[in-house]
Amino acid sequence: MVQVTPEGTPNPNAVKFTLDRPATEKRNETFRAGSDPADSPLGAAIFALDGVTNVFITSNFVSVNKEDGVDWDELLPEVISVIEGHFG
Repeated sequence: MVQVTPEGTPNPNAVKFTLDRPATEKRNETFRAGSDPADSPLGAAIFALDGVTNVFITSNFVSVNKEDGVDWDELLPEVISVIEGHFG
């Protein structure tokens, strides 16, 4: 199973999820409204969660931005579950 460690960032609407393996084989992936799900299946799955506004994936971490009114206490376990399911 993939090890996922969430870390706060200076931006209260963003969390960095560090993984114990490469998060992508590409250089970087950014997923936001209008992006093609085929370009980033992991990004698309995280973006589909309510309140997510942007997903950035690079080497060993995934950065997720959320809307102002969304609570990290609810969103954090959902993001971790999607990441674990993607690599499961």
